Formats: sequence, structure tokens, C-alpha cells
Amino acid sequence: MSRRLRENLTSQYINAANALRPKRAKRRVVVYVESYDDVLFWRMVLDDVAGRDVHFDVMLPSRSTLGRGKKMALMNQLGPDALGSCMIACVDADYDYLMQGQTTVSQFMLENPYVFHTYVYAIENYQCYAPGLHAACVMSTLNDREVIDLEAYMREYSTLVWPLFVWNIWAYRYGFHKQFSMQDFADTVTYHDVRLQRPEETLMAVRHKVNKKIAWLQQRFPQGKKTYVPTKNDLLRLGVTPQTAYLYMQGHMLMEGVVLPLLQPVCVQLRKEREMEIRRLACHDTQRQNELSCYQHSQCPIEVMLKKSTAFLVSEPFQLLKADLERFVARVRGESVEDAVN
Repeated sequence: MSRRLRENLTSQYINAANALRPKRAKRRVVVYVESYDDVLFWRMVLDDVAGRDVHFDVMLPSRSTLGRGKKMALMNQLGPDALGSCMIACVDADYDYLMQGQTTVSQFMLENPYVFHTYVYAIENYQCYAPGLHAACVMSTLNDREVIDLEAYMREYSTLVWPLFVWNIWAYRYGFHKQFSMQDFADTVTYHDVRLQRPEETLMAVRHKVNKKIAWLQQRFPQGKKTYVPTKNDLLRLGVTPQTAYLYMQGHMLMEGVVLPLLQPVCVQLRKEREMEIRRLACHDTQRQNELSCYQHSQCPIEVMLKKSTAFLVSEPFQLLKADLERFVARVRGESVEDAVN
């Protein structure tokens, strides 16, 4: 099923609704998001494509209850209304993008032209975008030394869990998710800590667990011999590669079970080095205490810095999302698809 079904959206209804509005008035678009944490992300993304004549109001999925979540956002009446506004939903893709319409939610998300999704599993995956991890550590510790090559580490990690990730998508596509659930996958590919002196030991331990689980799956589901490769090829078609598979894994699991156990010891090491430098260079006790106090107050938890990362803006899945929103904004303005693309 094509991920470009929303391209069929025309501006006819939106233009009709806007006919009685002043020509210079901004087109108003109400945006329903899943939770509090999503508001800032989608505000940043939408501001980048809005221009001067479209105004986005980002809000939680319900004004009358505390209900949150993807289903709540999708339950709203989406599309143009009689007052000239338009309602859209901006949600995490979860596995629904990779399911390609094989579930009701996946089909609705992909076919509804007023629903936009992250392509990657969730916002957390963008925050964990590998090329931005070193910068996040620098912002957290104010120390620019590279302890280990974080981008290379994540590339290696993603490549070694890729075969098992394909199996997990296969299980969800073919109705075997109870036998091999997302949690089962998470239990196999996550870890608690990384030794900075020998980070390869963590990767070797993950590789061992992955190979053991794959052997079990091959024995448990012999029918996968015929359907595993087509599933892998379809994921490749959708833009998922061995090097970027981590972007499509469950976001919370990736953050808590892969990235933070990697970055936290890196940040500890960087802070220790900076504090040792201050102690070494201080001329007297008062200067040492003042500099240490100033440095400690200038630090910020790595979790906070990851949420502020914008490195993902150049990633391929984000570019797909941005292109979808730009086409939508062009239709709101009444422009043609060709004008929006060119």
C-alpha cells in the first residue's frame, strides 16, 4: 500500500470553506497530538513549513477529558470544517507504518489525508538519532572530547539486531506477535550498561542473544523460510536499512535500554575529566571551588539534552514527514501539487 495516498488530497473543500474569509487572513489548522511531550516537537516541525499564511494550533487530543494517546487523537473529526479551519492529527508511526495497512489503525493512518506520522517509531527515536548523540553529550557536560565513536557504535548495534527486528515485524504481520512480542524483542536487544574501555563486549553479548533468539524462531516458525525474505525486502523498500533499524524500534525501549546506558557512562567520564582539569589548573582553593561550582551548575542531564537535539532534521525519514506536511500546506493555500513539489 502506497505511503503517498495523502497526495490525492485536493484543496476544493478547504478553498470553499475559506471563500468568505478575508483574502489575507491566515488559514487555521488545528493539530491534535498524542501527549504533552509531543506538543513542542510538532510545534517545531509545523512552524518550519507554515509560512506566513497558515497558522497551526497544536493541542492535546481532547478538550473535555484527560484522555491521551494515538487512538484518542485519531478519533477526532479530521478534515475541513464550515468555519474555514482544518483539523489534522500528528502521531507517532509506531509499527503501524511498517504494517502497511494490515491492521485497522495502520490502514486509517496511511490512507487518511489528514493524518501525519513520524515514519520512525516515535519522537524518542528522532531524539536518539546517532549523528546527534555526541553533540548531546557535549551540551550535557560542556566537554567536547570523543570518548567513543557513538555514531559507529549505533550503526554496529543496529546492524546486528536488524535480522531479529525483521523477525519481529514478520511476527506482527503474520499474527504471531503473542509468541514473539515487542517486549520479547526488547528483552533480547537491550542492556544495562556499557564498559567504555571495551564497548564491543556489550555488542558481543547482544549478538549472542540475537543469534540464540533467531535460532529459536527458525525452529518455531519453519513457515518463515518463505516469508521472511519478502518481509525484509519490503522493509528495505520502505526505507528501513540495517544501519537505521534502531529508528523503527520501540522508542521508549531504545531510549531507556540502548542509548541512555551508552551515553550516561560517557557523560560521567567527560564530567570527571573536566573536573580534574579544573582542579589541576586552579591557582588556589577559592578559585577551584568557584570554578567547580560554576561548572556543576552549568551541566544538564543527558536526557534533557536529547530532547533538545535537532540533528534528526537531516535524516531521511524526517525529510519524508516534512515533504508530506509541505504538500498539505500547499493544498491549504490552494496551490497545486506541482507547485508544492517544485
